[in-house]
Amino acid sequence: MSSRHLELRREAYEANRDLPKNGLINLTFGNASAVDRAAGLFAIKPSGVDYADLTPESMVVVDFDGAVVDGNLRPSSDTPTHRRLFLAFKDIGGVVHTHSTHATAFAQAGRPIPIFGTTHADYFNGPVPVTRRMSPREIETAYEWETGNVIVERFEGIDPADFPAVLVNRHAPFTWGASVAKAVEVAVAVECIAQMALLSLQLAPDLPEIEGELLAKHFKRKHGAGAYYGQSEPI
Repeated sequence: MSSRHLELRREAYEANRDLPKNGLINLTFGNASAVDRAAGLFAIKPSGVDYADLTPESMVVVDFDGAVVDGNLRPSSDTPTHRRLFLAFKDIGGVVHTHSTHATAFAQAGRPIPIFGTTHADYFNGPVPVTRRMSPREIETAYEWETGNVIVERFEGIDPADFPAVLVNRHAPFTWGASVAKAVEVAVAVECIAQMALLSLQLAPDLPEIEGELLAKHFKRKHGAGAYYGQSEPI
């Protein structure tokens, strides 16, 4: 096992370990992957393995053609979806998939997560988008690859950096980021804002979405060339 594979596996392991720690996982649903673009490889959780049993060595290393290049276990069944996103979104360094309760409720309903407040605006430049429903042909053929295709289709004309998550209709959320650790953070945020949105709608069923000026202020202070939130260097 090369040192590059070891580091990639460690990143993927730490991300997968953090999913249940953050209350995003039920049973074995969900997975995280970390990419090494220079090597054309990514590491991902093995299929159906309990999170408590994961180790860095149990992560599976896969190339961009979908072939396993290192590992003794089968990779996650969602590997083709992760691969499709890595191929389409050239700047992302990791992908996370969960079935977290509140975000999945919106996905199952086929509804975007509406943007009501600044917590949401800190991560997304608008509502969290939802895909169309998959066709019977897409479901019956290369289902996981086609899941990636409907996500990519939904993002035509949309910058994935402005909207680092999607709800797959009838399914659940996928998130991404510059690193897999950032993708985990976004997954936490998506579940948080989904719960907040549901509670807000219970309190005010006709609540309008956030004002454009407030959305722009909160999103742009954390993202883009003019961002000023946080420290310029690690402390």
